[in-house]
Amino acid sequence: MKRSSLTALFNQLKSVVVVLEFLVLTVLILYIGKSLFISLGFAFLISIVLYPLCQWFENKGVPRTLAISIPFFFLLSLFVGLGYLLFTYVLNVVSELDNMKLKLQELLQQLNLTVSENLGFNAEKQTEILQNFIDDLGGNLVGESGGTVLTLSENLFFMIMIPIFAFLILLYRHKLTNALYSLFPSNNRNDLYKMISETVTTYYSFIKGMLLIYLIVGILNSIGLAVIGVPNPILFGFIVSVFTFIPYFGIIIASLLPITVAWITFDSVWYPVAVVAWFTIVQILEAYLIFPIIIGKRLQVNILVMFIMIILGGMLWGAAGMILFIPIVSLLKIMADKSDQLKFISELLNE
Repeated sequence: MKRSSLTALFNQLKSVVVVLEFLVLTVLILYIGKSLFISLGFAFLISIVLYPLCQWFENKGVPRTLAISIPFFFLLSLFVGLGYLLFTYVLNVVSELDNMKLKLQELLQQLNLTVSENLGFNAEKQTEILQNFIDDLGGNLVGESGGTVLTLSENLFFMIMIPIFAFLILLYRHKLTNALYSLFPSNNRNDLYKMISETVTTYYSFIKGMLLIYLIVGILNSIGLAVIGVPNPILFGFIVSVFTFIPYFGIIIASLLPITVAWITFDSVWYPVAVVAWFTIVQILEAYLIFPIIIGKRLQVNILVMFIMIILGGMLWGAAGMILFIPIVSLLKIMADKSDQLKFISELLNE
């Protein structure tokens, strides 16, 4: 009896090791092919969003290619509109650069005076230190510029490929599902169909959760700007919220104008500092509190796993991974719920 128990325990541990090996191999593949998988991940999200419209047009007798092209035209119009909004926003920032330059010169003069009085560094010494810092920074930038240009070119290519991938996924969706069905025995195809349906439903919940997050972030931004006293707080608050969708650069570009307006309006450096501090607090709350709670509730995944997946996604895929790894873990949960061998993963992921 004892020997059979040990054998059963050994077999259970062996299955756990096999699953862990599979997970490690999966993580390695995801890291190596991250550019491709990021594009496919966003393309899959777009295809799910557009699928109901495509299906509706096809049911009305519209040819499939045209039925897919029409929703893509509306989506492209939306992105063009956002691009135009960003362009005009950047123009407004550029128009305020002269005022910002004057403010920076005044700030530097005050800073030079303070340093001279308290630390004993005269203006010439400060200029020499600043020049040495700029020279060192310039040398580092020149050395890294080649890799940066290559990375930007690669990212731009895969960003262009996202709508192409989404269009092709919708165009060949029946071939893709039939190929997936062929991998499983005929008696399991009904379960596979249910799994695919649950996956689509899960992704819809994820997208609706993201829209709710942007709404909450916009409200928090607006409240903070209103308390600080920045003009047009609701406009600035929601523009910053929308452009946080663009990793890294979105929040930087979108926050420049309210920071500049705060500085010019109140003629004090502490107001733009307060704007930066508030945006930072909201971004931290969004990344590590609002996002995990809202998305975790919708996807029925516990908060601990949400935190781990956000951090792991950021380590492997950067900002895009912090978004895309969440629906991936929900897909893993759906698969684990259907398999007795993956029951421990299901228990680990469940809320």
